[in-house]
Amino acid sequence: MPRPSVSAVPVSDPAAPDDTHRVPRDLIRPPSEIFDPDTRMEALRAALDGCTDPAQVRAIAVRELKAAMERGRAVIAAAFTAAPDAARPTVSAYSYLTDCIVTAVLEVVTVHLHPCPNPTEAERLAVIAVGGYGRAEMAPHSDVDLLFLSPYKLTGWAESVIESMLYILWDLHLKVGHSSRTVHDCLRLGAEDYTIRTALLEHRFLAGNAALADELQETLWRDLFDGTGPDFIRAKLDERSARHAKQGGQRYVVEPNVKEGKGGLRDLQTLFWIAKYVNGVQDAAELVAADVFTRGEFDAFVKAESFLLGVRCHLHLVSGRAMEQLTFDRQVEIAERMGYVDKGGRRAVEHFMQAYFRHATRVGELTRILLTALEADAKKEAPSLVGFFRRRRRARPGYRIVQNRLSYDDETSFLSDKLNLLRIFDEALRTGNLLHPDAMRLIARNLHLIDDEVRSNPEAVRLFLDLMLRHQSPERALRRMNELGVLAAFLPEFEPIVAMMQFNMYHHYTVDEHTIQCIWHLSQIEQGALEEDLPLATSIMKAGVNRKVLYVALLLHDIGKGRPEDHSVVGARIARSVAPRLGLNRADCETVEWLVRYHLLMSDMAQKRDLSDPRTVRDFAKAVRTRKRLDLLTVLTVCDIRGVGPGTWNNWKAQLLRALHAETANALENGLEALNRETRGNEARRALRAALPDWDPKLLRRETQRHYPPYWTGLNTSSHVTFARMLGDIGSNEIRIDLMPDEDRDATRACFVMADHPGIFSRLAGALALVGANVVDARTYTSKDGFATAVFWVQDADGHPYEQARLPRLRSMIDKTLKGEVITRTALESRDKIRKRERDFRVPTSIAFDNEGSEIYTIIEVDTRDRPGLLHDLTRTFASSNISIASAVIATYGAQVVDTFYVKDMFGLKIYSETKQRTLERRLRDAIESGAKRAIS
Repeated sequence: MPRPSVSAVPVSDPAAPDDTHRVPRDLIRPPSEIFDPDTRMEALRAALDGCTDPAQVRAIAVRELKAAMERGRAVIAAAFTAAPDAARPTVSAYSYLTDCIVTAVLEVVTVHLHPCPNPTEAERLAVIAVGGYGRAEMAPHSDVDLLFLSPYKLTGWAESVIESMLYILWDLHLKVGHSSRTVHDCLRLGAEDYTIRTALLEHRFLAGNAALADELQETLWRDLFDGTGPDFIRAKLDERSARHAKQGGQRYVVEPNVKEGKGGLRDLQTLFWIAKYVNGVQDAAELVAADVFTRGEFDAFVKAESFLLGVRCHLHLVSGRAMEQLTFDRQVEIAERMGYVDKGGRRAVEHFMQAYFRHATRVGELTRILLTALEADAKKEAPSLVGFFRRRRRARPGYRIVQNRLSYDDETSFLSDKLNLLRIFDEALRTGNLLHPDAMRLIARNLHLIDDEVRSNPEAVRLFLDLMLRHQSPERALRRMNELGVLAAFLPEFEPIVAMMQFNMYHHYTVDEHTIQCIWHLSQIEQGALEEDLPLATSIMKAGVNRKVLYVALLLHDIGKGRPEDHSVVGARIARSVAPRLGLNRADCETVEWLVRYHLLMSDMAQKRDLSDPRTVRDFAKAVRTRKRLDLLTVLTVCDIRGVGPGTWNNWKAQLLRALHAETANALENGLEALNRETRGNEARRALRAALPDWDPKLLRRETQRHYPPYWTGLNTSSHVTFARMLGDIGSNEIRIDLMPDEDRDATRACFVMADHPGIFSRLAGALALVGANVVDARTYTSKDGFATAVFWVQDADGHPYEQARLPRLRSMIDKTLKGEVITRTALESRDKIRKRERDFRVPTSIAFDNEGSEIYTIIEVDTRDRPGLLHDLTRTFASSNISIASAVIATYGAQVVDTFYVKDMFGLKIYSETKQRTLERRLRDAIESGAKRAIS
């Protein structure tokens, strides 16, 4: 193995080895503007002239160097702000500045604090940069990792030098990581700990005794690194896997960690560590000469690293600290700093994050290429077959298995049939092998072969559809096709959504990854793997549906995103042209187009409308028209919600969709006229009588006659029983509360009974907001004898029912609020806040009035920015406007919330007057805007 040359030239020692390739170079500004060693050191020496007091020496050094460091940082930051893409010169400049500071501190300590005119052999000391600092890549707030190297056990002089240096560096507010070791210590600890070994791999001599640094370099490569490549690779890949798992395991999470996340800087560094360790290279450019990367791949390496380094530097600067998580609020700032602008109906931040994810994808490809090259040289173990294949399947003619990966036999033969660019993915799924990077390279270089002729070829269409319809893991092929550009080449309409980020807190993935996740969920449902969680969707698939229509509709359902127009409308238009190209007949094309156009309909009806209102089900049934479409839309909706990200699907949504499906299926089968309040009311009263067999018939009759029709159709039997017991002997001034978990709805049900009075809904909403409860559904009714019966379904901050131990506090706060002991509006002011990282989400407010969606109520839908006190503000506005609320349905999508209210005016009538509607809308907007200002103050 060739041994790399010694690590670095020191800033202050011209006699050191010539290792200029590791010196910080190509600085963003001339070195003299950042830190002029001659001028600065002359000024420092002058300030220290004649000073003998150690404390004063230290104070003067800190004062002079701090001013120089702050000036240098300001010069770098200003230059980087003016040239926001100049990442590599920027990290080199910060490294250069740090080098100058460290070597200056060493001079101060060894000349003025601990001089040693005639050092012994044991008093040699070398100061060495390790880790990222050793790589000469420093972000504005990176740690300064130093190794103090001595030949033997530290002498008293060396200990004093190190201690004084550290105190000065700490006084300069540098975050210093340090170790003091001998060459033998480095060998011993490096053999035991791969983190230490990695740091030593990137060491760079700064100042002190150069011969000692030479000795370390020679010894490490001779006695530690040489011959241990496979062990190092295994350790680094295990470390990488653990890091990815900790960061969520996905490359496309919407708040990625620039340093540690999948496809981030640490992955690129791991790649270089391995290449350097095994191939003995000092610079990534040498990997081209070593035939590891092509020139184009190396250029992609440089672009990805430069982009990620730039993002990290901007992140540090806007945060004022070592921040690595690219949070939503920082994404907006960095997109602006890097020159991204709003265009094409998309925000600047979304364009920026799309670029980020495309670079992250390229990092993954480069990593695979390097690892396979190492396998070819037998420096890394080949991967095992994909787990679910129990035995190896031989490759068909034209293909071969290389290092347990699928490749081609002959390049010319492979490219002679353009369909092989699709066929190879089918073969990979059939054999259970991953694609070999040589095959991936060949495909990526020849995407131009996938032209209109291929797109219209029936065999190509069959191959593409079979990838989804014939294999157990279609997401594997789709994800790899997407990463290599094949998916966008075959379906050009897919290209705009590749790596497209949706700037909201609801979606966890980019649009393309969300689509692939949806298809994975569908395949899991088909295989029966989710039967316990999704009994309805599983039963629909088992009963038989048009699978081709469903898979194509899922593939296309979000393809219209990123345009100014409603993405469902755009998507339907795109589906109208794509579906025939995929070989679907006219009827199936119409179904696909309908599913894409209305893919949000079922979710919206279930989550934003009162399912107890017969008109809701009737309108939905009229929209779907057939049981076939109902079943297809149900499965698509389930996959769409589950594909949003972990934790999005819950029992509450499952229960709503099951209820809507059951009611609609019944209406389609038995006729829409069967859906009416009278029929439902009679069934509810019968159910209550059956649930209370021990009650006195007179009391039971009184209870069944006590309530108006909406009460009977709006609640289930369990709630009716609870209210019957709570109302039994209630006094006119009494407040009764019942809290219990509702496992079917994944929420806590809170029932209230008290004498009715205006604004009661608002007071209840305020009480729940004060304890941090999120209301997901609510109903309120007034009995014929003047009592309010209200039920709220609430969840805690994590979207779960309240634990039993937390219910007493919940009950106590509600009780105090309802009795007037706590003034809700005042108490909420300090809690009604939007977190800083969430403030940049744009959620335009929309208020709609609907007098057709319910037989007896006006439906008011408020779509706006969510915050803790919003529901209280809205309901208080209704109360002050003499509007009574019968029910409220709350649907939350990250930072966005849609609150739907079923209301009447003070005379018990719908709100038909446009003047009244405009006045109420203005009051609601005023409440939203004033609350929003308070929430960010």
